[in-house]
Amino acid sequence: MPHLDSDLLRTFLAVAETGSVTAGANRIGRSQSATSLRIRQLETTVGRALFARHGRGVRTTAAGERLLPVARRVTRALDAAMVELRGDGLRGELRIGLPDDQDRTLLTRIVAAFAARHPDVQLEVHSALGAGYEAALRSGALDLAVFAVPEPAPRDVVLRRDALMWMASTDRDNAADAILPVALFDRDCWWRQVALADLEAAGCPYRVVFTSESAVGVRAAVEAGIAASLLDRHAGADALAPVPGLDRRHTSFLVMRRATAASGEALDAMSMAIERAFGTPPHS
Repeated sequence: MPHLDSDLLRTFLAVAETGSVTAGANRIGRSQSATSLRIRQLETTVGRALFARHGRGVRTTAAGERLLPVARRVTRALDAAMVELRGDGLRGELRIGLPDDQDRTLLTRIVAAFAARHPDVQLEVHSALGAGYEAALRSGALDLAVFAVPEPAPRDVVLRRDALMWMASTDRDNAADAILPVALFDRDCWWRQVALADLEAAGCPYRVVFTSESAVGVRAAVEAGIAASLLDRHAGADALAPVPGLDRRHTSFLVMRRATAASGEALDAMSMAIERAFGTPPHS
């Protein structure tokens, strides 16, 4: 019987979790062609296609979905065994801020894998909108944070560039609304400020029908057809469509930022893990 190779499983996980062969290749430090070859080798071993093309990326097939939990269990067990056998000596305490949106699942998985590999590092993780992360980094309340900004600062690591646009559920007839129902964040957030400025500039009559401190809450309201809102384009693209008459777009950058005074091997290791997960070339 053919055997599953752990290196091939790691390649499979990298592509599956990033949704792209290119991003997966960057994550594991291999070329795109070498990554594609390893995926084909794994598909030959299992006798099933594991990925199907989806837009500019890929998504797992039914066989790929069945393999995902197996691959995660195997790689985590191997990593845990290596830590136990060798010991990496990594110790310390990290306070991390993560965004409360669609990236939360990926980032939580990164943190969980980090905790398994480095059990002597004490982690304190906060998940929120991110509006207060900049101040928390300045005050030293956080060591590291991932959040969206309109323009990256010089020391920021840009994980992804997004396009913000007005979107609503594909099932909603926005043209029938004399007054557009909108969903907004109910805290001081630059997305809220940009959204209100757009509505005023377009002369669009509107009423706020839904507010939330959570990006997940705002997106859920839009997907449910309750309201329109300013959202990042890559999130929920299949269920959402642009709002007619509100064609304004804005650039948003998902960045990773360290507190100025924060340092240490544990922080360096966490930063590198996040960069690799997003397919960002490692920074020295």
